[in-house]
Amino acid sequence: MLVSKAARRYAIALLELSKEQKSVEATLSDVQFIDSTIDDSKELVKFLRSPIIKPSVKKEALSALFKEHISALTMQFVNLVASKERAAILHQISKSFITQYNEYAGIIEVEVRSAKKLTDKQVKELKTVLETTTSKIVNLTATVQEDLKGGLLVKIEDTVIDGTIKHKIEQLEERLLDNTIELN
Repeated sequence: MLVSKAARRYAIALLELSKEQKSVEATLSDVQFIDSTIDDSKELVKFLRSPIIKPSVKKEALSALFKEHISALTMQFVNLVASKERAAILHQISKSFITQYNEYAGIIEVEVRSAKKLTDKQVKELKTVLETTTSKIVNLTATVQEDLKGGLLVKIEDTVIDGTIKHKIEQLEERLLDNTIELN
């Protein structure tokens, strides 16, 4: 999901405010709840994005939806967002807040793909190696992609480390084709 500059600014402001009030973890929990609620409801997304629905109605609906589940600080923030006619980007704000929190806490998202399901031991060992290498806390997501044939593809932010057999075969094929063209 692309995050707008406005969403990023709101997220940073909420993180700074929660740091000041020493409630970063509680705010993270609240924001994760908001994020999963929006993720789970296409109707809510449409409602928040609708230009026809008045901001006051959105504010009331968000209050009714979240008031019992999140802290007063986070609820005030949600009300502010709705009052400023930014309810349409609430989902982006929640995603950006989680990203900002991860950066603040030294957590990186790592995606690992393998041809076969990794054992718990392999995942644990890989996580330990990555944490040692990056000096950060690793939040690892492992998925199976059978067409890789073997090996691992590791994606850390914008960096991809491709140690898969599929990649090696593609490189070999490319070299062979280059050599055949040069011989002709």
